[in-house]
Amino acid sequence: MRVLGLIPARGGSKGVPRKNIKLLSGRPLLAYTAEAALSSRLLSRVILSTEDGEIAEAGKNCGLEVPFLRPAELARDETPMLPVAQHAVRFLEENGDCFDALCLLQPTNPLRSAGDIDACIELLESGGADAVVTTLPVPTEYNPHWVYFQDGQGWLRLSTGLDAPIPRRQELPPAFHREGSVYATRRDVLINENSLYGRRVIGHLMDPQQSANIDNQEDWERAERLLSRDESLSRDESKAVSNSFSLRTTTR
Repeated sequence: MRVLGLIPARGGSKGVPRKNIKLLSGRPLLAYTAEAALSSRLLSRVILSTEDGEIAEAGKNCGLEVPFLRPAELARDETPMLPVAQHAVRFLEENGDCFDALCLLQPTNPLRSAGDIDACIELLESGGADAVVTTLPVPTEYNPHWVYFQDGQGWLRLSTGLDAPIPRRQELPPAFHREGSVYATRRDVLINENSLYGRRVIGHLMDPQQSANIDNQEDWERAERLLSRDESLSRDESKAVSNSFSLRTTTR
């Protein structure tokens, strides 16, 4: 299976201005996704889609291909991701490069790993799905069987459409929500069915402590804390290995 890795990064961001090239723990936000994508075993090619020249240059510095500048009409605040993905696939096909699937990797999720990317692609290839998305568990209190919508008359209606909620927490079925780090979609679903999801979707469960979706300054600060924690743990592990090696060599 040939899979295109697509990193979409437009210049106009509102919650955190210019966030795609803003430094997060000393590196451009874009660099984290570029590193994970380029380390993937199963992505056949990785490209950046942007309308912004500065972001394009930053992407090239991260090792990404930038085969085109995205049309401005596909880089507006209200532009959905589907036509952005379709534009990239069609552009490459018109230039002789065809793929079986697309893997969408948004820079606003900097903590996903190459392993997460490859796990989603493996599920897509082996599970008979139209698409695979990364997910997180829904907290019990927000399970759809306990969530209400308010109708036009002000009455509360269960989101499930049932008359009564499931009474016991232990009886609630597991519920999940999109995490956003990886969307892997078959090419024909994307182009012919005009969908990022299709009808058969499989979820790849992510660790909540290894997940960050940056939309505003609060999200940015949380990502900084998580990255600082990971860097501290890595330093501690390296120190432990070094001390162990020193101990072995001095006791021979």
